[in-house]
Amino acid sequence: MERAVLLPIACLGLLSGCVSTVANVVTAPVRVAGKAFDLATTSQSEADEKRGREMREREEEIGKLERSYSRNARRCREGDIDACEDAEKDYERLVRLVDVRSREY
Repeated sequence: MERAVLLPIACLGLLSGCVSTVANVVTAPVRVAGKAFDLATTSQSEADEKRGREMREREEEIGKLERSYSRNARRCREGDIDACEDAEKDYERLVRLVDVRSREY
Protein backbone atom coordinates (compact mmCIF):
# COMPACT_ATOMS: atom_id res chain seq x y z
CA MET A 1 0.00 0.00 0.00
CA GLU A 2 2.84 2.40 0.80
CA ARG A 3 4.30 1.85 -2.64
CA ALA A 4 1.00 2.70 -4.25
CA VAL A 5 1.00 6.05 -2.43
CA LEU A 6 4.70 6.88 -2.83
CA LEU A 7 4.90 6.14 -6.54
CA PRO A 8 2.32 8.78 -7.64
CA ILE A 9 3.83 11.33 -5.25
CA ALA A 10 7.31 10.69 -6.71
CA CYS A 11 5.91 11.00 -10.23
CA LEU A 12 4.31 14.35 -9.38
CA GLY A 13 7.71 15.70 -8.41
CA LEU A 14 9.14 14.62 -11.77
CA LEU A 15 6.18 15.94 -13.74
CA SER A 16 6.41 19.43 -12.30
CA GLY A 17 9.67 19.96 -14.18
CA CYS A 18 8.07 18.67 -17.37
CA VAL A 19 5.06 20.96 -17.00
CA SER A 20 7.37 23.94 -16.55
CA THR A 21 9.38 22.99 -19.63
CA VAL A 22 6.24 22.47 -21.70
CA ALA A 23 4.93 25.85 -20.59
CA ASN A 24 8.21 27.52 -21.62
CA VAL A 25 8.20 25.80 -25.02
CA VAL A 26 4.59 26.74 -25.68
CA THR A 27 5.02 30.42 -24.75
CA ALA A 28 8.43 30.85 -26.42
CA PRO A 29 7.06 31.85 -29.86
CA VAL A 30 4.85 34.48 -28.27
CA ARG A 31 7.77 35.93 -26.32
CA VAL A 32 10.00 35.94 -29.41
CA ALA A 33 7.32 37.64 -31.51
CA GLY A 34 6.75 40.24 -28.79
CA LYS A 35 10.47 40.97 -28.58
CA ALA A 36 10.72 41.30 -32.37
CA PHE A 37 7.77 43.70 -32.39
CA ASP A 38 9.40 45.82 -29.66
CA LEU A 39 12.64 45.98 -31.63
CA ALA A 40 10.87 46.81 -34.89
CA THR A 41 8.74 49.66 -33.53
CA THR A 42 9.74 52.99 -32.08
CA SER A 43 7.97 54.28 -29.03
CA GLN A 44 6.60 57.81 -28.98
CA SER A 45 9.20 58.88 -26.41
CA GLU A 46 12.01 57.50 -28.59
CA ALA A 47 10.61 59.35 -31.60
CA ASP A 48 10.36 62.57 -29.54
CA GLU A 49 13.96 62.19 -28.35
CA LYS A 50 15.17 61.64 -31.91
CA ARG A 51 13.24 64.66 -33.19
CA GLY A 52 14.59 66.83 -30.37
CA ARG A 53 18.15 65.69 -31.08
CA GLU A 54 17.72 66.47 -34.79
CA MET A 55 16.37 69.94 -33.96
CA ARG A 56 19.28 70.70 -31.61
CA GLU A 57 21.81 69.54 -34.20
CA ARG A 58 20.12 71.67 -36.86
CA GLU A 59 20.15 74.72 -34.57
CA GLU A 60 23.85 74.15 -33.82
CA GLU A 61 24.58 73.97 -37.55
CA ILE A 62 22.64 77.20 -38.13
CA GLY A 63 24.62 78.90 -35.35
CA LYS A 64 27.94 77.79 -36.86
CA LEU A 65 26.90 78.99 -40.30
CA GLU A 66 25.74 82.35 -38.96
CA ARG A 67 29.09 82.89 -37.24
CA SER A 68 31.00 81.81 -40.35
CA TYR A 69 28.83 84.03 -42.57
CA SER A 70 29.37 87.05 -40.30
CA ARG A 71 33.12 86.48 -40.22
CA ASN A 72 33.35 86.00 -44.00
CA ALA A 73 31.06 88.98 -44.71
CA ARG A 74 33.28 91.22 -42.54
CA ARG A 75 36.40 90.02 -44.36
CA CYS A 76 34.65 90.52 -47.68
CA ARG A 77 33.89 94.15 -46.77
CA GLU A 78 37.58 94.51 -45.95
CA GLY A 79 38.48 93.40 -49.50
CA ASP A 80 39.09 89.65 -49.24
CA ILE A 81 37.62 88.17 -52.46
CA ASP A 82 37.84 84.55 -51.21
CA ALA A 83 35.86 85.52 -48.11
CA CYS A 84 33.13 86.96 -50.38
CA GLU A 85 32.73 83.57 -52.09
CA ASP A 86 32.72 81.79 -48.73
CA ALA A 87 30.10 84.21 -47.41
CA GLU A 88 27.88 83.49 -50.41
CA LYS A 89 28.19 79.73 -49.84
CA ASP A 90 27.44 80.14 -46.13
CA TYR A 91 24.39 82.26 -46.95
CA GLU A 92 23.04 79.68 -49.40
CA ARG A 93 23.44 76.89 -46.85
CA LEU A 94 21.74 79.05 -44.21
CA VAL A 95 18.78 79.72 -46.48
CA ARG A 96 18.38 75.98 -47.14
CA LEU A 97 18.53 75.14 -43.41
CA VAL A 98 16.14 77.88 -42.33
CA ASP A 99 13.65 77.41 -45.19
CA VAL A 100 10.61 75.70 -43.62
CA ARG A 101 9.45 74.25 -46.93
CA SER A 102 12.66 72.22 -47.35
CA ARG A 103 12.28 70.40 -44.01
CA GLU A 104 11.26 66.77 -43.87
CA TYR A 105 8.57 65.83 -41.36
